[in-house]
Amino acid sequence: MNQHSPSRDMTRAVSAVGTDTHYMPGWANDFETEALPGALPQGMNSPQKCEYGLYGEQLSGTAFTANPPERTWTYRIRPSVKHSARYTKIDVPYWKSAPNVDPDVVSLGQYRWDPVPTTEGLNWITGMRTMTTAGDVNTQVGMASHIYLVTESMVDDYFFSADSELLVVPQEGKLRFYTELGIIDLQPQEIGIIPRGLVYRVELLEGPARGFVCENYGQKFEMPGRGPIGANCMANPRDFKAPVAAFEDREVPSTITIKWCGQFHKTEIGQSPLDVVAWHGNYAPYKYDLTTYCPVGAILFDHPDPSIFTVLTAPSGQPGTANIDFVLFRERWMVAENTFRPPWYHKNIMSELMGNIYGQYDAKPHGFVPGGVSLHNMMLPHGPDRDAFEGASNSNLGPEKLENTMSFMFETRFPQHLTAFAANEAPLQDDYIDCWDSLEKKFDGTPGKK
Repeated sequence: MNQHSPSRDMTRAVSAVGTDTHYMPGWANDFETEALPGALPQGMNSPQKCEYGLYGEQLSGTAFTANPPERTWTYRIRPSVKHSARYTKIDVPYWKSAPNVDPDVVSLGQYRWDPVPTTEGLNWITGMRTMTTAGDVNTQVGMASHIYLVTESMVDDYFFSADSELLVVPQEGKLRFYTELGIIDLQPQEIGIIPRGLVYRVELLEGPARGFVCENYGQKFEMPGRGPIGANCMANPRDFKAPVAAFEDREVPSTITIKWCGQFHKTEIGQSPLDVVAWHGNYAPYKYDLTTYCPVGAILFDHPDPSIFTVLTAPSGQPGTANIDFVLFRERWMVAENTFRPPWYHKNIMSELMGNIYGQYDAKPHGFVPGGVSLHNMMLPHGPDRDAFEGASNSNLGPEKLENTMSFMFETRFPQHLTAFAANEAPLQDDYIDCWDSLEKKFDGTPGKK
């Protein structure tokens, strides 16, 4: 792909190896970028004739009358209709969509899995392993959670989802996303957001690669309102990065796989579809460095709700109740006095799927390992195990830096249903429920006993 190429003679695709990536800062900005000088029209969107013989085309992420509308104007070598031919339905057996309620699978319970092992011969599509589904992809509500396993690159093979935007959370390895709007590299401690309808391919830069994906069927992720926190802290808009324009002009047999209403189809074309030479708009992919997230917390007593750690939220029609929240638990200082500092025991109307990127999670010092996943479904009790409870109840409550930790949560208002893979093939910790067995009854009716 070429970026800001000096002349039309340079538009032939270059090798992916050594390609530099460049980004534009800001969340939900109205960006403009061109890979060839003068390729982007000024003062209008659809001139009678575009420079370089390009075609003008709009990609809409919302209805036209949405406020604000999300759309991007692209100027490309061929219109997208030339990247679409007859479709053939294909089977992608491990990638599931809601509703996917298996009558032989029990989703009622507290679950935890060890890391799913990688195997050879898996790319971004064939290596997707759905763990849970929630809601309904056809009515565009809910989500699915996946583990991705990538051991090889996509070659002349492209993908887009008409069903969802994807929130990608790497845990090991490094991936490069070649998209219609530019190139994004992702590695652990970063996340990426790939919009619905955007065509891309995924190259393995360092592998094997494993990570987590939240597939959002509903409204797009947005930054949460900070409320009384005010204008600063949490995720800041300037730390989100969108790619600059880059394009391929390659005449080579290629395939595009489309996910549409939970089904997969493939079409054969004669060229690369990543041929956008210039674009402007606010509907774009992003990356974000999780180490720039500035957490806030209690500075005197009590443990706040985990909502204070929200990085992104996908709203629903009910105020205050998200379709999905993406929540980050990273290194931070603990200073609350006379307080049980780990998360307290609770039952939640929201269902919570957690993943460990690295290190040790404070409420579960054993068993929740990097690459692992846990699920606490709606209205099922959970909280610290005995070691965490005893340690937090008896520790010296001086200022303490919680270090070597980065975990996250995909939280949704819908119950999350396990897939057959999660129930039968993924490395489920059958004894996870036993982590609370050794909690002791301490009550004996004696006044003043603690």
